[in-house]
Amino acid sequence: MTSNIQYPKLNAMRRIFLLLFFISSSSLLFGQNSEVNIRFKPSFNSITLVPSRKYYCEAQKDSISINLLTFYIADIEFLQNDVVVAKENNSYHLVNILDSNSLNIKCKLAKPVTYNKIRFHLGIDSLTNTGGAMGGELDPTKGMYWTWQSGYINLKMEGEANQSTARNHEYQFHLGGYASPNYSMQTIETSVSNSSLIEFEIKTELFFSGINLATENHIMSPCEKAVDLSRKAASMFVLIK
Repeated sequence: MTSNIQYPKLNAMRRIFLLLFFISSSSLLFGQNSEVNIRFKPSFNSITLVPSRKYYCEAQKDSISINLLTFYIADIEFLQNDVVVAKENNSYHLVNILDSNSLNIKCKLAKPVTYNKIRFHLGIDSLTNTGGAMGGELDPTKGMYWTWQSGYINLKMEGEANQSTARNHEYQFHLGGYASPNYSMQTIETSVSNSSLIEFEIKTELFFSGINLATENHIMSPCEKAVDLSRKAASMFVLIK
C-alpha cells in the first residue's frame, strides 16, 4: 500500500515548532541585560559642570571653580532582591571629567540578568592597595598613586575659591587612605530600574557643604578629614534613572 505521508507538511510543522521554541526561549530573556552602561553627569547646582568655570556656591557664599575631578569606580555589582546576580571582578575605572569617554562605563556581563539594585566602590579597597602599584587604570602614571605606604588616591578635586587663603586662592583635595583609622573608600548602593542604562548626576556642590575653605583647602595625605570628605564625595552621586 502506498504511504499517504506528506513530508512537506511535516517539515512545516517542524518549522512551526522551532519558531514556537525560539519565541518561548526569547521570552525568558525579555527584560534581561547582558551589557549595562553606567553614565556620570557632573553638575553644579543642576547645571552641567564646565571645568574652570566659576559657579556660585550657596554653602560657601562664594564663587567656586572645579578645575580637576578624577575618581575611581571599582567592584561594580548588580543585585536582584539583595542577591548579587552579576559583578565585575578586579575591575577599576578611572573617571575624569576632562575625558568625556571616561564618564560612560560599559559593563559586559557574563550572562543576561535582571536586577533592581547596583553597588560599587568609590575608591580602591585595602587588599588592592597592599598589593602595591599595578598596571592598567591603576598604573602610577595615571597620577592617582602616592606611595606603597599611603596607597592609591581615591578621588582628586582641585579648583579655586575666593575664600581660600592658599596661593592663588586654590584648593586641593586628594582623598585616600586604606588603613584604619583612615580608611576612606566608600560604598555606594542604590535601587535602580532594570535597564541597560544607569545614569548618575554628580552634584558637586554637595561636596562643599560644611567645609571652611579659608582653613580647609589642602589635603594631600590620609587623615581623619580625608575620611570625612570622602563621605561627602559619596553623597554627590545622585541617581537620575
